[in-house]
Amino acid sequence: MGSQQLFLILRARWKLAAKVFAAILIAVVVITLLLPASYTATASVVVQGKADPISNLAYPTTLLPSDIVTQADIIGSHRVALRVVKLLKLDEMPYFKDAWSRHGRGDLSGWIADELLKDVTVTPTKESDVINISAKWTDPKFAVTLANAWAQGYIDTNIELKVDSAKQYAAWFNEQSRSLRADLEAKQKRLADFQRAQGILPTDDKLDVENARLQELSTQLVAVETQLQQSQSRVRQAGTDTEFLPEVLQSPVIASLKAQLAVAEAKRRDMALNYGKNYPDYKDAEAEVAGLQQRIAQESARIAASLGNTAQVDLRREHDLQAAVDAQKKRILELVQQHDQVSDLQNDVIMAQKNLDAVSQRLAQSSLESQAQQTNVALLTAASTPLRPSSPKLVLNFLFGLFIGAVCGIGAALLKELTDRRIREGDELAQLLGVPVLGRIPNTSTRRRGGGRGIVPYAAPAAGRT
Repeated sequence: MGSQQLFLILRARWKLAAKVFAAILIAVVVITLLLPASYTATASVVVQGKADPISNLAYPTTLLPSDIVTQADIIGSHRVALRVVKLLKLDEMPYFKDAWSRHGRGDLSGWIADELLKDVTVTPTKESDVINISAKWTDPKFAVTLANAWAQGYIDTNIELKVDSAKQYAAWFNEQSRSLRADLEAKQKRLADFQRAQGILPTDDKLDVENARLQELSTQLVAVETQLQQSQSRVRQAGTDTEFLPEVLQSPVIASLKAQLAVAEAKRRDMALNYGKNYPDYKDAEAEVAGLQQRIAQESARIAASLGNTAQVDLRREHDLQAAVDAQKKRILELVQQHDQVSDLQNDVIMAQKNLDAVSQRLAQSSLESQAQQTNVALLTAASTPLRPSSPKLVLNFLFGLFIGAVCGIGAALLKELTDRRIREGDELAQLLGVPVLGRIPNTSTRRRGGGRGIVPYAAPAAGRT
């Protein structure tokens, strides 16, 4: 269907289209005038970033879009609506009671909350942390009251959510604190029992004393080993030649005997020169020399024998000191092991104490947060009484009626044309019969129903037809 054909149809059916158009426009205007006037009041809240005085944490200065959407969802939740019902005591108003008795289901407060949600619109501001809360009602004062109450209900709910979360954390931390305190007491008791069983004092320096004793025994052992080596060396020397032993050379008895021997030998030489070897006094001098030599040999042998005894004594001392050093080392190893166990137990106690302190700190923080009445949401702009109704909008509805009326009028004309088909131009006839149009006869008769003045086409008969 071309535009010209559409124009011809509308020209032929303009009365029908005009009637439909006028009916729809009048209906829209009448409905608009009959609808009660509604007023919209808007309150604004801002979700701001600030430091938390309790936890010393800071909210982000600019919230993410998802955070703003989340807050908007909270504002439009049934929980906030119930809070508003409680704040305004709407469940006690006769208007809502009567409406609930006629149309309501379930709980009165819940039904009122659901009805209020239909009249409240939450609109987040683009690229901002401000959220607008719009309440629509037939009474402008009640619309203002509802918008402001909704903003306050949202703030109270935000605080309530934070407090409830803090209470849950406080309860959990309290339970953990009791468990950690019992664990700390058990570890402290285990440490005290071990120290008491091993005789270890909290400020015990026994390990240092035992280390000093081991150092002293080691020094004595080294000295005895050196002395033993010297004694064994002298014993070996005494087995071959005792004359040059230091003990023999340093012995005053042997020195005295050697002095006497020297005098006796000098006396014997003099007698041998003066009287000869057969002289009786020479025999006595010779016997005296032999006796002194024998005494020197006996004293040297005694000294050599004493060296062997000294070596045996040094050997026993070396064995005793070595055993004492080994025992002291074993004792120190036992003390080190005990101190390691004490250190492990002390570390367990320290760790348990740290855990308890951390949980106690979080418990105190959560307890304070559960009692706090602060939030990062604030009322930015309170709703004011609207001067003009927000609906119905007469101009907008009138323009809407014009558009719908025009569309329906055209649609009615086309629908009527489909039920009462007529040929209104020669091109349609040529297309319908498949024959060319030879001429047009002007229509000079009066206007017929459904048509108008025009030209009556005359079509040539098709080939093979009469």
